[in-house]
Amino acid sequence: MPEIRKSADLRNNYGEVSQFCHQYKEPIFITKNGVGDLAVMSIDAYNELSGRIDLYKKLIDGINQINNGETVSEEEMMKKLNKYSGE
Repeated sequence: MPEIRKSADLRNNYGEVSQFCHQYKEPIFITKNGVGDLAVMSIDAYNELSGRIDLYKKLIDGINQINNGETVSEEEMMKKLNKYSGE
């Protein structure tokens, strides 16, 4: 169940909000006048989430390349990889 708090909690209980975000690695949803306004999360949780999004984008790009016939043989790929690794 998501943690939902009023905007006043962010102002008045910042330490508690911060501790929750770090401890549970989940965002807290902040409301303003009873309506959702912000999602607050730790930097670590944000970095993990944005890294996951970047990975999903790369996977989609790879799937699109396969679907468009933009592939190389295993031998060609090994040559490219060896070139980058200095072999």
